[in-house]
Amino acid sequence: MKHKEPVSRIMTQNVVVIKQNAKLPEADKLFKEHKIRHAPVVKNKKIVGMLSLTDLSRISFADNYDDNESIDDSIYSMLSVGQIMANNPVIVSSETIIKDVASLLINKEFHALPVVDNDQLVGIVTTTDLLKYLVDRC
Repeated sequence: MKHKEPVSRIMTQNVVVIKQNAKLPEADKLFKEHKIRHAPVVKNKKIVGMLSLTDLSRISFADNYDDNESIDDSIYSMLSVGQIMANNPVIVSSETIIKDVASLLINKEFHALPVVDNDQLVGIVTTTDLLKYLVDRC
């Protein structure tokens, strides 16, 4: 394993984002359609937060949520993504070393980090990306 590889080698580049003012049914649909668990939240093309499937599940009575079930729109229609997202997310650059990204994810107990260069979202790196990287090298 190379010790100085940048996160750009393993990050997902085609990132699904969601707007801060989107309602939760839209977020739920987006997560299901794209089979994702994390999405950067944007306002005027700037990252302002992160939304996770866990965030959605906390609001939606997680015990009743599965891939084939739609979350009750009456609960979700009252809330926007901006109301439940994690604000001011920790970001990394595409040149951040993979080991440093792994340390951030471990120490901060995150499962995804947006990758930003020059104030532009260029990717997202998740614990799944790190596990795939590890498996490919074993």
